[in-house]
Amino acid sequence: MFSRDRWDEILEALNANKFRTLLTAFGVFWGIAILVLLLALTNGLKNGVTADFGDFATNSMFMWTQGTSKPYKGLPKGRYFNYKVDDVAAIKSQIPNLKYISPRNQLGGYNGANNVVRGTKTGAFEIYGDYPEYIKQQPLDILQGRFISYSDIDAKRKVCVVGTGVVKSLYDKDEDILGTYIKINGVNVLVVGTFKMSNSQGDGEQDANTIYMPFTTFSQAFNRGENVGWMAITAVDDVSITSLKPQIFELMKSRHKVHPEDDRAIGHFDLSEQFERVSGLFSILTFVGYFVGALVLMSGIIGISNIMLIVVKERTKEIGVRRALGASPWSIKSQILQESLVLTILSGMVGISFAALVIWIMNTILDSVGPVQNFANPSVSIQVVFTALIILVVSGLLAGLIPANSATKMKPVDALRIE
Repeated sequence: MFSRDRWDEILEALNANKFRTLLTAFGVFWGIAILVLLLALTNGLKNGVTADFGDFATNSMFMWTQGTSKPYKGLPKGRYFNYKVDDVAAIKSQIPNLKYISPRNQLGGYNGANNVVRGTKTGAFEIYGDYPEYIKQQPLDILQGRFISYSDIDAKRKVCVVGTGVVKSLYDKDEDILGTYIKINGVNVLVVGTFKMSNSQGDGEQDANTIYMPFTTFSQAFNRGENVGWMAITAVDDVSITSLKPQIFELMKSRHKVHPEDDRAIGHFDLSEQFERVSGLFSILTFVGYFVGALVLMSGIIGISNIMLIVVKERTKEIGVRRALGASPWSIKSQILQESLVLTILSGMVGISFAALVIWIMNTILDSVGPVQNFANPSVSIQVVFTALIILVVSGLLAGLIPANSATKMKPVDALRIE
């Protein structure tokens, strides 16, 4: 039940020595601010590092061929081989729990030799032959038109989808793009769509200088036959691609007469494995943030507890009078606990507000200077704020518990004797 007299007493006690109250409150203020800031900085690092993965489906891996390191079935060491279109069908039929398999071929390279011409303008771009599934593995924002489709694959249409970097290099401002032709290594191709990467960090500039073509069209136009340069393979959500890798490698080795123990013949990059490592690292950093912040906060709580012990000592006679007039031990204890709780929560809320201001300033600076390597959008979730509030309430109760027990153990007669 609300008691105005009780709150007047609490405020009077806190105002009795304002400088001491401020110094005591600063410990909690600084501790909770450090806790929130550490978690925000950890989240900023996590956002920056995971941005390097882009929006690519993280339960994926890339797989390509390399030279063999062991002779096998009469074939020499150092032999090179290529994946074939049939390998894709074999993986789909024999390896369960796979969501997408995208065979890919590649031509040219960003900052390489000029390979695309439109009128008098030329440029060097990444050219990929892909299947429609690839956009589900690497989300793209389609700005105009569409992405490649299975009708393009089946009809081997000479169409392409170009990135924003290609548009800037080959087209004038406000010029119509859809329905125009560009020449890729001497082959005229119709532009049916434009895109930008969903994530502009990492290799965003290189990704923007990319052109996608139907896989079958690419193979026919650039004499790749049935060869597949590499594959992007994604597992279903509840199965890790890392657990399926051995089965995929074993199948490919058997189909291409590679020694079963030749681990160098098949190159791969396991995005899921790398993502799990990064996630594990930041889980540890989050724990460290909580741990260090809690230690700093604990020093402030100890300070409040010490001050409350001093306050109880100073008010010994007052407590004795109240006990003599019939105040219950719980009445005395609850007032001490309330004073401790009010001081802790007020100072803690100021600390959270200060941390929020610092986070806002950091984000404003980042927005003005642009992306920073491995750091982006430092922030904390609402769950962290609620956790901080719970910590404050528990800390306030703990800080006042010892002084409150000390106050209730006094005998009224002994308390009245103290001058």
